[in-house]
Amino acid sequence: MNRYMIVGLGNPGREYEKTRHNIGFTVVDALAKAYNLPFDNKKSKAIFADGIIAEKRVLLVKPQTYMNLSGGAVRGLADFYHIEPAQIMVVSDDMDIPLGTLRLRPKGGAGGQKGVRDIIQQLGTEAFPRLRFGIGRPPGRMEPSKYVLQPFRQEEQPLLEETLDRAVRALEDWLRFGLDYAMNRHNGTAEEAANRVLPSLPKSKQTSEGDLL
Repeated sequence: MNRYMIVGLGNPGREYEKTRHNIGFTVVDALAKAYNLPFDNKKSKAIFADGIIAEKRVLLVKPQTYMNLSGGAVRGLADFYHIEPAQIMVVSDDMDIPLGTLRLRPKGGAGGQKGVRDIIQQLGTEAFPRLRFGIGRPPGRMEPSKYVLQPFRQEEQPLLEETLDRAVRALEDWLRFGLDYAMNRHNGTAEEAANRVLPSLPKSKQTSEGDLL
């Protein structure tokens, strides 16, 4: 069975837990919890869970270097498990989109995200999918470097939880139905996604409406 890899970007250490910059870790933690997969494997300066999600064999990876050195962990695991870039999904924070918004893309530049930049350098390609999780811009004149290391505000928690649930469903749909379907179903805000007309699934991937909810 071919393996897939979902990499959450963040910084190791208790002081960084639940900060905006660690939303990649938070997303893969939520996915691991949904499937009862423990992070009990260590290799290539990463901890990871290994299990079946949406009928695919998947590694859920949290690099244990600081974020701007994430590429070494990703490259090491990709080489060891023979995972192609197209089967590596990178989940990261994005200040340029507001909280409540998701952006799935098949490839592209780093957009200022240093962890993504290092992965591009290590893999030697921009052609790997990524899920950008909006965290919003810093208020007033706050430095972005300080803003990303702050936790989400209490009033943001309901929207954060809703968007985490959507991110988990987006990753499941990527594994089950492919990236085009996941992008069409989940990109944007929850309202935008709900109002979008979805393309038909290939016959080989069709399922009941109940299975899609």
